[in-house]
Amino acid sequence: MKIADIIKYEGDNSTFVWKHPCEDFNTSSQLIVHESQEALLYMNGQALDLFGPGRHTLETENIPLLRRLINIPTDGKTPFHCEIYFINKTEQMAIRWGTDSKVQYVEPTYGFPLEIGANGEMTLAVEDSRNLLINLVGTEALLDRQHLVNYFRAFLMTRVKTYLAQAMRNNAISIFEIDERFEEFSKSIHEKLKPDFAEYGVDLRKFFVTGIVKPDGSEQYEKFKELHFRQYADITEAKLKQQVGIIEQQTAAQRMVIQSQAMATKRQQEGYTYQQERGFDVAEQVAQNEAVGQFTNMGIGLGTMAGIGGAVGGVVGTAINGAVSGIDNQPPTPLVVPVKCFCDNCGAELEAGALFCDKCGTKQETTPLNKCPQCGFEFTRSGKFCPKCGFNREG
Repeated sequence: MKIADIIKYEGDNSTFVWKHPCEDFNTSSQLIVHESQEALLYMNGQALDLFGPGRHTLETENIPLLRRLINIPTDGKTPFHCEIYFINKTEQMAIRWGTDSKVQYVEPTYGFPLEIGANGEMTLAVEDSRNLLINLVGTEALLDRQHLVNYFRAFLMTRVKTYLAQAMRNNAISIFEIDERFEEFSKSIHEKLKPDFAEYGVDLRKFFVTGIVKPDGSEQYEKFKELHFRQYADITEAKLKQQVGIIEQQTAAQRMVIQSQAMATKRQQEGYTYQQERGFDVAEQVAQNEAVGQFTNMGIGLGTMAGIGGAVGGVVGTAINGAVSGIDNQPPTPLVVPVKCFCDNCGAELEAGALFCDKCGTKQETTPLNKCPQCGFEFTRSGKFCPKCGFNREG
């Protein structure tokens, strides 16, 4: 059997405990322990000396506990039989964990019975090497991440599932709200599990719940989701319509305010008021309305129109009265009557400007009067007296 002279760690960084394969050593052999490690000597199943980081020579001065069992002479190399375990004390992160079965609980919102699982990560480090080797590793040659998680699986499953069921029931947490509680769950479960790991010399540095396994695909769960989303979709749609209506009303009101402010600025710049503007509009409509001339025929006098002006304000009344008065005071359109002249002898109608009657040949001394100089009546035929006022035309 080969006798080792140099003893050092030959495992990887994901291993917690590694046993050196050689069990026969010489005195004065060199034990090399890395900064992040410790080494423990076993003999006959008994844990003896613990070595920290550095280079150690295996002599009786350095291994006093071993000296009690065997006598190692110091005057030469003497073989002896023992076991050496290396313990990795680095903080090992991202160690996966997960529940092996679902947690059953009653969903508090609708009273549906549901099953959920949980998974996540944790960070572990060896705190007490001797405690870990004696109480957990025993005679195993290797303790890696998976083996360590398997050792603590019972603690993980019991603590995690019990806590989730109690927390969701006591706090009435809906399954659709559970994702926002991950930080709270992680802290609480970490505190519950820490003493269980510490009892075996392992420090549970961090613990995280990163996922909840929901029963997607289950017929009962799919019905539950449909009921939940239909209810909240109706509420959300109603709220959305209400908000859209409010926004539209606010937009219309803001638009009216902007228009009013713009018109007010325009009136101020042009030097008139809102009342005057309304009066101008009414007066313009009255002046342009062809039915204004019919108001009198229908028994609606100018006083009524003026009254309308008074109802909307003095300025508007003035504008209407001015518009109507302007229409009423217009001179009547003259009746276009062709100027006619008649012969004094035979009464025949003469051509305009004729000096002789074209019927009897009588010479016309003067052009007869066609309008009464006293009352202005227009004659349509010859005669001595005005038929309206009796004025003697010849005299």
